[in-house]
Amino acid sequence: MTLAVLTLGTAGAGYLYYQHLNHNIRKGERNSGDSKAKKATPNADGQTPVNILLLGSDSRNSDANVRLGGSRENRGNPPLADVEMLVHISADRESAAVVSIPRDTRTDIPKCTDPETGKTYPPTNTIINESLARGGAGCTLATWENLTGVYIDHWMTIDFAGVVKMADAIGGVDVCVKQNVWDRPLPLVSGGSGLKMKAGTHKVKGEQALQWLRTRHAWGSDLMRARAQHMYLNSMIRTLKGQNIFTDSGRLMDLAEAAVKSLEVSEEIGSVKKLYDLSMLLKEVPTDRITMTTMPNVQDPLDKNHVVPDGANAEKMWKMLRDDIPFDDKGGKGGKNTKEGKGGEGTTSATGKGTGGDTGGEKASQAPSVSTDQLGVLVQNGTRTSTQAAIRNRASEVSQELVRKGFGRAAADTTTAPSVEQTVVRYPSADMEGDAQSVADALGIPLSSVKRSTEVSSVTVVVGSDWTTGTAYPKQSAPKAGDLPDNSDAINGSDESQCMDVYKPYQW
Repeated sequence: MTLAVLTLGTAGAGYLYYQHLNHNIRKGERNSGDSKAKKATPNADGQTPVNILLLGSDSRNSDANVRLGGSRENRGNPPLADVEMLVHISADRESAAVVSIPRDTRTDIPKCTDPETGKTYPPTNTIINESLARGGAGCTLATWENLTGVYIDHWMTIDFAGVVKMADAIGGVDVCVKQNVWDRPLPLVSGGSGLKMKAGTHKVKGEQALQWLRTRHAWGSDLMRARAQHMYLNSMIRTLKGQNIFTDSGRLMDLAEAAVKSLEVSEEIGSVKKLYDLSMLLKEVPTDRITMTTMPNVQDPLDKNHVVPDGANAEKMWKMLRDDIPFDDKGGKGGKNTKEGKGGEGTTSATGKGTGGDTGGEKASQAPSVSTDQLGVLVQNGTRTSTQAAIRNRASEVSQELVRKGFGRAAADTTTAPSVEQTVVRYPSADMEGDAQSVADALGIPLSSVKRSTEVSSVTVVVGSDWTTGTAYPKQSAPKAGDLPDNSDAINGSDESQCMDVYKPYQW
């Protein structure tokens, strides 16, 4: 009887603690913007990748965040997402990729509605970190989906105080600098994280971990800050795997408490069980199959302080994510056509199926609603890029090709069109999906590039910078596993030799 009472009492306490954690998880709407990314169906084995957007907020809306982040004059201002990373866990759970987008990347932010205030923000073109202030994390998610074409399943955000809590709960991780570093204000440069340490490897936690993650001037740029963050995350993963915290109930409880106090998550993963399941997915991935990268980028021609995606290189990375192609070459070819063996969530990224030049063997999912000669089709020239003007007459050339193929009402749009890196066929409503697919089939555009959009009123072909000549969509070679662009700054999760160079003015 005594044993039974003790067992029931322990079970009751466990249940109450579980409810306590669930009650304290902060949740928000997954998507609050006008997003065009399409959620694909699972592969033949029923397995799908999982994509999670991690956001670091610069919010100073609490005493703790003001103390840690400074800039008291910004207290009460809408937060910016100064750290943005996409975590992609492969369908077979054998590899993972992380991609950072620099906070000063200029891109299109869609129309978003703040789920808390109901305020609607019109679409705009500005730096990506402002998306958080235009409808919350759900707006940043929509911005990423439109930029990459990758369907994102979940988001998580953390602020300054949350980083400190989590770093303390973990117990510290090792980081390395090649020279003595002191990230401090200089006569001509204000600000600085306050990070000060001697050359070598050091274990950082608490506020010092936050300083490491925030340091920018001492590394020389925002791009190098992303590299330092990747080193920290890789080290953290190695630390957690080495400690085997999942068998240490005390450590696990400390981390659970820190997590629910530090994180805000999208509502569909707003429970202890869902978060635990996500952590188990990442736990299955071997450390040497984790690859940290930064979006290939070039200087923004409109503002030297900003960057924009590096055309074909950035699109290659997005395609690898959409097609679930590993960022390393240690596990074979990867991608949709490999046999996945392990289970996981029933969520997926956008497919990006076609190989170009034809519809990649895909079959239309809907029949056209009208005959081709009665279908109105608008063709736009979206070939402008960050480094070159739009290719002249592309809309006219493609619309004339459609007329030759029987689409007698196809016409070129003479107004300024939005720039796109990948050619897309958009349609306004579900009943016109078959019509859009018939247009794509006629031009050899992959059916995965046929997308529903509220921004068009008829079937609309936007000719992208991937199709600058000819009237047949060019064949695109599929990326291979590990074939990352040279400017992706890839770091393997098991690489313990990584060490940051310190920009000369911040050495001491």
